Amino acid sequence: MFSCVKPYEDQSYSALRRDCLRRKVLFEDPLFPATDDSLYYKGTPGPTVRWKRPKYRGHFPAPHRPGWEDAWRMGSSGCPSSSLRPRALDICEDPRLFVDGISSHDLHQGQVGNCWFVAACSSLASRESLWQKVIPDWKEQEWDPEKPDAYAGIFHFRFWRFGEWVDVVIDDRLPTVNNQLIYCHSNARNEFWCALVEKAYAKLAGCYQALDGGNTADALVDFTGGVSEPIDLTEGDFANDETKRNQLFERMLKVHSRGGLISASIKAMTAADMEARLACGLVKGHAYAVTDVRKVRLGHGLLAFFKSEKLDMIRLRNPWGEREWNGPWSDTSEEWQKVSKSEREKMGVTVQDDGEFWMTFEDVCRYFTDIIKCRLINTSYLSIHKTWEEARLHGAWMPHEDPRQNRSGGCINHKDTFFQNPQYIFDVKKPEDEVLICIQQRPKRSTRREGKGENLAIGFDIYKVEENRQYRMHSLQHKAASSIYINSRSVFLRTEQPEGRYVIIPTTFEPGHTGEFLLRVFTDVPSNCRELRLDEPPHTCWSSLCGYPQLVTQVHVLGAAGLKDSPTGANSYVIIKCEGDKVRSAVQKGASSPEYNVKGIFYRKKPSQPITVQVWNHRVLKDEFLGQVHLKADPDDLQPLHTLHLRDRDSRQPSDLPGTVAVHILSSTSLMAV
Repeated sequence: MFSCVKPYEDQSYSALRRDCLRRKVLFEDPLFPATDDSLYYKGTPGPTVRWKRPKYRGHFPAPHRPGWEDAWRMGSSGCPSSSLRPRALDICEDPRLFVDGISSHDLHQGQVGNCWFVAACSSLASRESLWQKVIPDWKEQEWDPEKPDAYAGIFHFRFWRFGEWVDVVIDDRLPTVNNQLIYCHSNARNEFWCALVEKAYAKLAGCYQALDGGNTADALVDFTGGVSEPIDLTEGDFANDETKRNQLFERMLKVHSRGGLISASIKAMTAADMEARLACGLVKGHAYAVTDVRKVRLGHGLLAFFKSEKLDMIRLRNPWGEREWNGPWSDTSEEWQKVSKSEREKMGVTVQDDGEFWMTFEDVCRYFTDIIKCRLINTSYLSIHKTWEEARLHGAWMPHEDPRQNRSGGCINHKDTFFQNPQYIFDVKKPEDEVLICIQQRPKRSTRREGKGENLAIGFDIYKVEENRQYRMHSLQHKAASSIYINSRSVFLRTEQPEGRYVIIPTTFEPGHTGEFLLRVFTDVPSNCRELRLDEPPHTCWSSLCGYPQLVTQVHVLGAAGLKDSPTGANSYVIIKCEGDKVRSAVQKGASSPEYNVKGIFYRKKPSQPITVQVWNHRVLKDEFLGQVHLKADPDDLQPLHTLHLRDRDSRQPSDLPGTVAVHILSSTSLMAV
C-alpha cells in the first residue's frame, strides 16, 4: 500500500533524521515552527504557551543559560542551538510513544474543540492494522533510553489525502501551559503518540486552531483511505422502524468486523447546545467513537446457549475520558445481571468512569442523531470477503467565459450552465448492482495568511443514458440517483442500479466556483469509468473523405406488445441499428409485452438512411426473428412517440408480423442537442 507514499512538502523523514544525527542536533521543523502561526489562523493567543520537547536530558547535555527561556515563549522567532537547551524544558522524565501498548482509553481531548478528531483516534487505536499504517516504523520511532544518541527529535506519520498516502514529518516540540499539554494528551503523562499524531494532522490542516469543529468522517477517511457514509438516524426514523434498524445494525456489524471505523454524535441545534450534557449522561454536539459492535447473548449457563436470545449492542467512548451514558446497560445498571460473567468478561465490561459504555442499538438510534461508517473498501482478489472494483479520477471545477470550456456550471437549479460541469460515464454490467460513489474536494489549509479554508457546497447527480453514449450530455435524461449538497469535504452515495450506462455530473452548488475534486466509483465488476471530454464527434483528416455527421438521433425503445406467443412466452430483446452502429437490450424473459427501456444515440452521416429496430426471441441454439420497424427519424417530425407494427425482412413487400413496438425518437441538426 505504501509503495507510492508521497513525502509531504518534499520532507524526507529518513534524510532529515540522518542529517540531524550527523550534526548532533534535534530536528526543528521550518514548515511548522514553534510560533503563533502554528497555533492560530486568527485571533490572539490566550495564556502564555511554551513549546516543549518530551525530554532533553541525556541528549546533548548543556548548562542552563539565564534569560534563555523567554525565547521559547509562543511567538518567539527562531530556536536556539541544541547546545543551549535547558533541563527546564522537559515535559517528563521517561517519554514513550506508547505506554503498555495503544488503546482507545489513552486519549483525552485538550483545549481545542476537536472531539471529532479524538473520537477518530479512539477508533483508530482499536485497530492494530490501521494504526500501524498511520504510525509507521513505530518501534524505530520509539524512545530508547539505552541509545539516547539515536534520538533526533523527529517523527513521521501517514495520512490518506486526496487519493494518495502522504508522509508528514514533524519535530517533537509540543505546546504546553504550566508544563501541561494543552491539546490532545494521554492518560499517562509520559505517553505521546496521540499528541504527536495530532501535531502532524494540525500541520496538514495549517495550524491547531484549524482542528476546531471539524468532521469525524474526514479524520476516519484520512486514517484509512476508506469511504465514509453518514447516516441521519432521525430522518431515517430508525428508533421506530425495527426493520430498518435491524438492517442498519447488520451493516454496522459487517463494517466493524471487516476493520472499518464508526462514530456517533448528537446534533447541537444552537450554540448553547454545544457540549450540553443531557439527563441521560450523553453530550450534545460531541463525537463518540464506536469501539465495539456485537450481538450479546442473554442468560446464564447452558440455558443461555440453547435459548440463544441475543441483544444488538454498541460500545461507545467519550473522548473526554469521562461522563458516560447512565441509562439501561450503563456500567452499574441491573441489566447486566441478565448476562453471564464470562460474557461480561468477553465484552470487557467495567464500572469505571472511563468514558466507555454500552448501549442497546435501539437506544443508540433513539438518543443519537448521526452515525458515520467508514468502510474499508476491499479491492484485493485474495480476500474471502466481497471484492470491489474501484475507479479513481481527479477533476476540477474551472470557470471559463466560453461555454464549451466552462467546467463550473453549478447545480441543476442553474439549467443554462448545468451541463457545462465535468461529466463522467460508467457502466453497470450486472442485471442489478450496488454502486458506491464518493466525491471529495481537495482539503483546504487554514493559515494566518490565507484565513480559514472553507469547503465548497458540493454534490452530484447520476443519469441513466444511452447504451452507446461517447460524448457529453446536453439535455436532461432520466435521473437515476442524486446526492445531497453540503459544504463538507466529501459526499457519499450508495445506490442500487439496473444494468446500463450512466453519467455522473459532480457540481458545486453555485456556478463559477473553482476547486479540485476526487471521484471514486466502486462496483462489483469493472465499470470502465472515464471522463467525457468531447461535446460532439471530432473533425479529423478523414472527415472530408468519409463525411461528418449531419444529424444526431436518440432512439428510446420503451417496450413491445402482442409478440408471437410461445409455450413459455417470448424471451425477447431488441437491437437498434444505424449506419453500422448498434445497441442491444437485455433479454426480457417470459413476456409477450416486455419493457425494454433501452436507448441509443446515433450521429448520422446519411440522414436518408433509416434506423432499424429489430425484435428477437432468445433461444438456446438459434435466436428467432420476431419482426422489425424502420424509422426515418426526421428532425421535422413533431410527434416523438410512435407505436409501430412489426414487419418481416422482405425488402420488396414486407408483411405485418404479430406485435407492436413503442419508440420515442428525438432528432436534431445540432449535434449538441441531446
